[in-house]
Amino acid sequence: MKKLLTATLALAALSLMATSALSADKKILAVVVKGLDNPFFEQINLGCQKWNKENASSEYECLYTGPASSADEAGEVQIVEDLLNRADVAAIAISPSNAPLMANLLKKVQPKIPVMTIDADLSEADAGLRKTYLGTDNYLMGVKFAEHLKKLKPEGGTVCLQLGNVAAANINARAAGTRDTLSGKKGIERLAGEGGWTEIDGCPVFTNDQIDLANQQMADTFTAHPNLTAFMLIGGWAQFAPQAYAQVTDQVMDKLKSKSLAIVAGDTLPPQMDALKAGRSHVQVGQRPFEMGYRAPTVMLDLIGGKPVDSIIYTGLDECTQENADSCIGG
Repeated sequence: MKKLLTATLALAALSLMATSALSADKKILAVVVKGLDNPFFEQINLGCQKWNKENASSEYECLYTGPASSADEAGEVQIVEDLLNRADVAAIAISPSNAPLMANLLKKVQPKIPVMTIDADLSEADAGLRKTYLGTDNYLMGVKFAEHLKKLKPEGGTVCLQLGNVAAANINARAAGTRDTLSGKKGIERLAGEGGWTEIDGCPVFTNDQIDLANQQMADTFTAHPNLTAFMLIGGWAQFAPQAYAQVTDQVMDKLKSKSLAIVAGDTLPPQMDALKAGRSHVQVGQRPFEMGYRAPTVMLDLIGGKPVDSIIYTGLDECTQENADSCIGG
């Protein structure tokens, strides 16, 4: 865990250095993520930096930034407000940690520059506050979680969903897709036998995007519910700390091997694919964060130029199982 904290602090430091190193004569295309401590968002950064390298002669430059901690919802809002007040910022792409809180800011400030969302969207009611959303079809991602779980466990059983922040619209959409598909009904807020599935007491659990907490929640759940049928990581938090995740899953490896316990998880970063291949999960449904970061500057330039842009731009999903783990990653 110490190595992980050191690595994430280093990523944060590098991002801050990149911010300070921006060319003074260039206009900024800002990409604001939920937190610099999450390896998922570093993939967005890498996409942003690739765009910069390929467009070195452009008058625009992609800036990747966000609060140091993914739990700092107010900090992200403050960063967005500061950027909106800067004369050199030409457009902004936001991954809102707390969608209602971010929407309140946009209503108050009423930005004069194009605003889009990336990775996570605003609520449907607030969608008019942004020009477009670039990222995952999160409801569909939840559907895919459930479809794979139903293949693993056609008779149903007990399940625990691990979510992120209570107000994270993207995570909540995945949870909705999961519950609707498992239950066979729309609008299920908590599974209570529908479709053969029941959410156990104490679940869902909310990580608040904290990796150490995610692993502790898993360990506690496995101890308290030895007959649990399935654990679903609606986001990849626990797996972002490979050593800690290995220790947690060690206590249930016999169950994972026999598939008496199924683990279905979000995202397909390298440590997560290693976990899948090692039998520490059964399914990984992956987003494409690098593509998000790479495409965002171009979309922002289209918005600046007044070009037509779809209100939603989906970047696709990768569905990985232990059987196809070597070939499942797409673009």
